[in-house]
Amino acid sequence: MPKKSLRGTMLARRKHMAAEICLSQSIRIQQRVMALPAFRQADVLALYSPILNEVFTEEIFQEALRLGKTIAYPRVRGESLDFVLVASPQELEPGAFGVLEPTGSRLVPSGALDLVLVPGVAFDLEGYRLGYGKGFYDRVLCGAGRPALSIGLCFELQVVDRLPVEDHDQCLDLAITEERDYPFTPSGRCMLEST
Repeated sequence: MPKKSLRGTMLARRKHMAAEICLSQSIRIQQRVMALPAFRQADVLALYSPILNEVFTEEIFQEALRLGKTIAYPRVRGESLDFVLVASPQELEPGAFGVLEPTGSRLVPSGALDLVLVPGVAFDLEGYRLGYGKGFYDRVLCGAGRPALSIGLCFELQVVDRLPVEDHDQCLDLAITEERDYPFTPSGRCMLEST
């Protein structure tokens, strides 16, 4: 299925989740993230502001703040994402595409991020994700400035066997749903594929 058609189908699927299901599953996903050694060990992490029934990140933000971690959020700049330090939810205001973005000026290079949490429309067992079609996170996840670890947050209903992949698409290191973790090998193959 072409990306555009798949994107529409998957967005509709997520949109029809009941609010209470979205909240309860988001809490489970966030708890799974916070239980990861990689989360505990990360000094600098990037979160995102959820839209359109994406997995919430507020509990992760509060726990990271409590643990004294440095937290950044993305802000669209042209064709790129800047990661900006945030110490309070009040530092986020509607920006590009209606997404809450940081208002501050203290930037963090993507290569300095120990952990980046990535939203998406769909995720596959190879480690690829389907976003909204602008390629912002693919540009963050490639090259020398790649964050140390990238984790996609999604609901189980967003996981498919295989997505259409183009040359610019980048693999994640891990995807987490309300039910399980999907760790990927360096080659991009899900290590849980047979389960």
